Amino acid sequence: MTTAWIFPGQGSQVVGMGRHLYEQMPEARAVFDEADQTLGFGLSELCFEGPEERLTATEYAQPALLTVSTALVRAIRVIGGERLLEPTMVAGHSLGEYSALVAGGALDFATAIRLVRRRGELMAAASEGAMAAVIGLNEDTLEQICRETSDQLQRAGEHSSTVVVANYNAPDQLVISGSTHAISLAGQRAKSAGAKRVLPLKVSAAFHSPLMINAAEGMAREIDTVTVHDPSPPLLANVTAEPLHRAEDIRRELVSQIVAPVRWIASVQRMVADGIATVVEIGPGKVLTGLIRRIAPQVRMVNVSGIDDVHSYLAENR
Repeated sequence: MTTAWIFPGQGSQVVGMGRHLYEQMPEARAVFDEADQTLGFGLSELCFEGPEERLTATEYAQPALLTVSTALVRAIRVIGGERLLEPTMVAGHSLGEYSALVAGGALDFATAIRLVRRRGELMAAASEGAMAAVIGLNEDTLEQICRETSDQLQRAGEHSSTVVVANYNAPDQLVISGSTHAISLAGQRAKSAGAKRVLPLKVSAAFHSPLMINAAEGMAREIDTVTVHDPSPPLLANVTAEPLHRAEDIRRELVSQIVAPVRWIASVQRMVADGIATVVEIGPGKVLTGLIRRIAPQVRMVNVSGIDDVHSYLAENR
């Protein structure tokens, strides 16, 4: 059976995530303990007890999700042992790429959590722009709306105003990102073009857009200081929807993905083209499962968000 492991991004966090895993499995507990020690504060307590407002903040949500996903992978591998069927590909949605890279051996956990903490800080510091989900409009139409809106505003003298498609999540769910004025105007045009809904997202900045260039430059400096290994299995990249096999390509991906769109539709289509029959979402929630069911309903989906899910998955897949 050909399997991919995938990892959720920011927005999947929930107070209480990972608590039972921590309480029931020493090897998973060690991941939370390492996170606390590396970061110098009680991330595990934040995962288990909140408050929700703090856990939702970008600079805390990102390392928290990485920690829970990594602890789940640790549990799968310890309990599965030699009989475990390892994935042939890993992928993650935005932040989830870091969880995938730990699972694929490209980054050790301590390095990844330091990078993710810094990534969250840099992205939170951007504090410029907005994002909105656009439901029920095709890619080509929305891309054209974004181009026309950006051109109009820049011709009018708003030189920093831009809007782009930031997340290609599913055929009927796209996300736009950019300056506040550009988002508002593009949203109106999207409705006029037939979008069923345009929903503002509760985010602090215009993620995956050119407005994140300072955060990308900051991450480039951070990534230059760490060790990155060739991943095994390969990472299916957000930016290109192509499998990455070399450390140097991983370095470029981690910088580019901050300003580039998440091409999740194309990524799932590539999984299918490469023969992936089962996709396992490892981490809190079922966001990616829902998206994949709308892109490739023929793929078998499995969710692993807690210790009971680990046992169920392994019982079916040894």
